[in-house]
Amino acid sequence: MRKMWSTRFKTIRAAVLATVLLTAAIWTFGEKEAGLAAGSVKQPLAAAAEQVPRTIPEDRIGETASKPMSDRAQVHDGALKAGNGWAAGMGKKTSPLKAGLTSGKKDKVVYLTFDDGPSKLTDEVLRILAEERVTATFFVLGERAERSPEVIRRIAEAGHSLGNHTYNHEYDELYESFPRFWEQIKRTEEILREITGERTAMVRAPGGTYGHFDGTYFDLLKLGGYKVFDWNVDSGDSKRRNVPASEILANIKSAKLRQEMIVLLHDGTGHEASVKALPDIIRFYKKHGYTFRTLSPEQEPVQFTLADSSKTRKKSAPSRSWIETHVMSNAELFAPGRPLLVEAGGVGIRLDPGEYELREGQYIVPLRATMERLGAEVRWNEKTRSAIIRWGDVSVNVNAETETLTRAGVDGKPLIYETRFSRKNGALWVSLRQLLDLTGHPVASVSKRETAVRVKAM
Repeated sequence: MRKMWSTRFKTIRAAVLATVLLTAAIWTFGEKEAGLAAGSVKQPLAAAAEQVPRTIPEDRIGETASKPMSDRAQVHDGALKAGNGWAAGMGKKTSPLKAGLTSGKKDKVVYLTFDDGPSKLTDEVLRILAEERVTATFFVLGERAERSPEVIRRIAEAGHSLGNHTYNHEYDELYESFPRFWEQIKRTEEILREITGERTAMVRAPGGTYGHFDGTYFDLLKLGGYKVFDWNVDSGDSKRRNVPASEILANIKSAKLRQEMIVLLHDGTGHEASVKALPDIIRFYKKHGYTFRTLSPEQEPVQFTLADSSKTRKKSAPSRSWIETHVMSNAELFAPGRPLLVEAGGVGIRLDPGEYELREGQYIVPLRATMERLGAEVRWNEKTRSAIIRWGDVSVNVNAETETLTRAGVDGKPLIYETRFSRKNGALWVSLRQLLDLTGHPVASVSKRETAVRVKAM
């Protein structure tokens, strides 16, 4: 009898021990799962963002996007089927995606990106993102940013990132030649800087780069300090008009899950269904353990490969002199350095690195932009290559042909300064000291510190 009870006791003890171990394993797994889900929900809002509008007529938005989107869909599908590992291993075929994002971290990351705003839908997108406590990147159009600067500010203040989506989204202009594309990028860049005080080096090509960019576009934008971002998940919300929210969500769910996902969405006019699908899109990625981040110029972007030459519109290449005056030094705008603080006439302005140069002991600045930010009026005459600067009671004539600055003297005799103009990004650059002297604000002091250079004028 004693032997029988001993055997039963051992059996019961083994069963209890197994139950305890199983319960602990389940509890530990549940803790990890809960922590993962909480981590994706409680991501802190990231760094600042900005956005821009687009000039496509309201009734043409769906049409202009439809054909390029079908091209993009083919490229994207091919990329998903090929797979980076397969392409690298075989060495005979390459994925239509140039380089994937590689953060070096084990986190699964999703980057929600919105093109073509801001519009009346953008505030609802911001509300949903805030409610879900996630961040996104907005590639905005300059024309629409001009009309809705307050929305751009709300994007930035909410901790989202801003990217440059050109000024008006018109394919015929943008892809006729690189200088036309560059002009729109610079125009939008300045609009965003005026609104937020910051520049963005992130660019997204309307319609994506495939079939639109040739090697010149990629090379010169890189030389100018920009990062061009395509995507590796197409929500399909611009393939045609009135794509339903259910189809947008299905496109998201059917895409291959990768370590890092850049999702193409739109918040421009006519994309109500994208906004409707957004909460479910966010929940889908949270369910699969993704964290949400904003794109940054510091990371390696996803880019489509160049299309076959037969699929790319032939473009005229810019001249060497154009590249030297517009592109060569543009990257300095995004480089670290000391700002130049200028105080004159009761007005203070800040010129960031790249917005001024130190040449032979003189600070050289873009004439028109600097004077207008100080409050002066500048009128340029392209035919005579001359300008008139009016600041208060003072008037200065600028002659680019003779390289002179002229102002009426106290005794009626003109004060003439011979100067050396240079052209950069389509602007005349000239000595800051000479500009201030001739406009009645001679420089009183120049102080240089680690954080900034400060120029004080009378």
